[in-house]
Amino acid sequence: MRRVVFNQKGGVGKSTITSNLAAISASQGLRTLVLDLDAQGNTTRYLLGDGADALETSVAEFFTQTLSFAFDPKKSAEYIYETPFEHLHLMPSSPALEELHGKLESRYKIYKLRDALDALAADYDRIYIDTPPALNFYTRSALIAAQRCLIPFDCDDFSRRALYALLDNVKEIQADHNPGLQVEGIVVNQFQPRASLPQKVVQELIDEGLPVLQPYLSASVKIKESHELSRPMIHLDARHKLTQEYVALHDGLKG
Repeated sequence: MRRVVFNQKGGVGKSTITSNLAAISASQGLRTLVLDLDAQGNTTRYLLGDGADALETSVAEFFTQTLSFAFDPKKSAEYIYETPFEHLHLMPSSPALEELHGKLESRYKIYKLRDALDALAADYDRIYIDTPPALNFYTRSALIAAQRCLIPFDCDDFSRRALYALLDNVKEIQADHNPGLQVEGIVVNQFQPRASLPQKVVQELIDEGLPVLQPYLSASVKIKESHELSRPMIHLDARHKLTQEYVALHDGLKG
């Protein structure tokens, strides 16, 4: 099962949600791969900690290879690293993704990521793809390569307005490139149940028939500690309320 975590809006928790769901999959014994397509590399730093500074290759090198012919190209698996967490592997990000973007788009390498993941299909039970906060070559590649799409959502009116354009963009990818792609659901993040606005905004989404997933992920300072220590919540504090919400969310997903 391949999932892309996508939202064109920044700061909604894509990297955090990607990393924590993947860590839970791995903790349950599933062979799990994370791809970090965001040049900022937050997921890479979250899962590798200081080890992110010593990387010799990345997803940027994978994409660079697609721009020229090679008699003996590197296999997709050669761009993957083990993380400190059992069963959890990572194809890391690189700032070089920014400068590569224009070349990849002009050469129409939009299906190369899907092909690479097809080649890895037998090696992993779960694949999670983190994306940049934009609809660009990398997010389109991820949506074409994935089977399911999770949409992080923070509870404000700006996010709600942006959501409709996002869903239209996903539908366009479905129609033109990937008819098997499904919007699995909207992940409500940083939810504050005692505040009236988050409750109102989320209820409006539900009333409109949008696939809002349960449970909502609570706002918690613990997640900042998790980031600082480069330890996903399942490995930092398995009994924490937010961890249990992540586990329930993970276990509620299909496949």
